[in-house]
Amino acid sequence: MKKMETDVIVVAAGLSGLAASIAAAENGARVLAFEKANTTGGAANMGMGPLGVGSRIQREHMISLTPGEAFRKHMYFTHYRVDARMVRDYYFKSGDTIDWLMDMGVEFVGVQRAFSAPEDTRAYSDGEFTWHVCKPEGGGMPGPRAATSMTKKMTEHARELGVEFLLETPVSKILMEEGRAVGVLAKDKDGEEIEARANSVIIATGGFGDNPKMIQEETGYEFGKTIFNFAIPGMKGDGLKMAWEAGAGKEPCGMELMYQLPDNMNHFILDGAFRQPCLWVNRNGQRFMPEDQIGNTTFTGNAITVQPGSVAYSIFDSKLLKKYKKKGPDIVSHVHPHDLYDHFDEQWERDIADGYEPVTQADTIEELAEKAGIDVEGLVAQVEEYNEMCENGFDEIFEKDRHYMQPIAKAPFYCCRQNVGAYGSLGGVKINHKTQVLTQDAKVIPGLYCVGTDACNIFGDSYPFILAGNTMGFCLNSGRIAGENAAAELDDFEY
Repeated sequence: MKKMETDVIVVAAGLSGLAASIAAAENGARVLAFEKANTTGGAANMGMGPLGVGSRIQREHMISLTPGEAFRKHMYFTHYRVDARMVRDYYFKSGDTIDWLMDMGVEFVGVQRAFSAPEDTRAYSDGEFTWHVCKPEGGGMPGPRAATSMTKKMTEHARELGVEFLLETPVSKILMEEGRAVGVLAKDKDGEEIEARANSVIIATGGFGDNPKMIQEETGYEFGKTIFNFAIPGMKGDGLKMAWEAGAGKEPCGMELMYQLPDNMNHFILDGAFRQPCLWVNRNGQRFMPEDQIGNTTFTGNAITVQPGSVAYSIFDSKLLKKYKKKGPDIVSHVHPHDLYDHFDEQWERDIADGYEPVTQADTIEELAEKAGIDVEGLVAQVEEYNEMCENGFDEIFEKDRHYMQPIAKAPFYCCRQNVGAYGSLGGVKINHKTQVLTQDAKVIPGLYCVGTDACNIFGDSYPFILAGNTMGFCLNSGRIAGENAAAELDDFEY
């Protein structure tokens, strides 16, 4: 067995692990980062950018939101069922963390809120400009994977600081002695076992989004049936299991809910095209929320979850499609291409020809319902009621913004089934505001830290979509907090 010794061990080199490694190294610690994949960045390589409050970019854009205001908004949103000290420290550090990244050479295209709508209607009037979207490598419009440019810059900077990365070397166990974390056991790609010892161990493995069994056990969702989350390869829950085995307290695990199509990345045009405030119904043909709110993916994911079969259906007619093609979408997402309707027909015809099951086209509402699996009588009655309200210019049921009250009347009709989705898992390991791991009765486990989505217990039951970029923001800032605190402990430790 190979023996190694260092100051700080970081278990996994995703976004939170990179932040922890850099912060510890900047403060004088020798850092050894284990990563079971063959590259760094983890799930962040799929993302677009983190939250920040008080960054110099925001100041340049005269965005006046303060960390204190963001803290209060977050706590109101979560009804104070989260650690206020952790939330407070996170937000008050977040603006400086954006500046910290910029000093490494990370570039941002600006700061945004999650989506926009014409004339700033109530569709998203409470969203804040906190999302610092990364400039993609090679330029171009930002979109999924834009944050790869950030993780690469962070990896380069970490190596400049002397951080040693052991890729394709998964950790299997946290070593504990007399109640303290003292190292890890791992195995490299050649099968050689490694025992590495250190003053501190920081767990940053990214949750269990790629573990269907754990998803069902911990959250009740069934992968591929009641939830279609991003399953980033390798996110098996290893860190949570190792932390719990080492004595960590357990917090309720959740999923970062949204909604999406099955295999959505291969049907990305349709995934975006149907995220519009047209007519949304459940399996019984009934509306279930004001459609002007569907841009808030958390609210919509929550709403779909409690519908029959945990599914919903987005419906528009040929007249509305013609409008979208001519004028663009009603709600503009920064995730999907703004010109997606220019490519709609090509994707739609291909998916219909291939028998892609979530999409349906028909010349009558009755036929549409039969093909899609919606109750026929229910949908016919709902369309009649909805169209009458559109003619009157007022939604008597949900008070949907009149700007979006457009009837479903001209054939052909287009329908797309919407499923509960998620970006990944959230939380599970109990920590304090210093990111130190706690036992079930809230006692500190010396030498053990946990960061990122393994420990993201600050959202309560719903991701705070009003403060965009929050998951990546928490990963960065919790990692940075852990790295600084782990390095600060070195003076008090002897091997």
